[in-house]
Amino acid sequence: MKKVFYLNTCDTCRKILAQFDLTDWELREIKKQPITKEELEEMHQLAKSYDALFSRKSTQIKLRGLDVKSLGEKDFKELILDHYTFLKRPVFMTDKEIFVGNDKTNVEALKKFFGVNE
Repeated sequence: MKKVFYLNTCDTCRKILAQFDLTDWELREIKKQPITKEELEEMHQLAKSYDALFSRKSTQIKLRGLDVKSLGEKDFKELILDHYTFLKRPVFMTDKEIFVGNDKTNVEALKKFFGVNE
């Protein structure tokens, strides 16, 4: 299994995806095709927490008046399943590895995984 979960309207996602050869990868645009409970469970097994998969930049946090500091693992799981913007993206997932988000460390790890040199 090789999947990428991303948002097409996100410039950062598109920029990151463009750096890699994703010919053998299943590309999932999460707004058009939301993640399933089973896929979230697979992500959780690799990431070890729902918090690691949760986007603290989601506009829904302010709209819903959420206090992120008071949320637990169950809350993160339910929110990610409820609305696509709660998933930190992009998410690159294989059977054994997961790369979550767009921070520099993650992008560097992805480049190493894909064997991309700058």
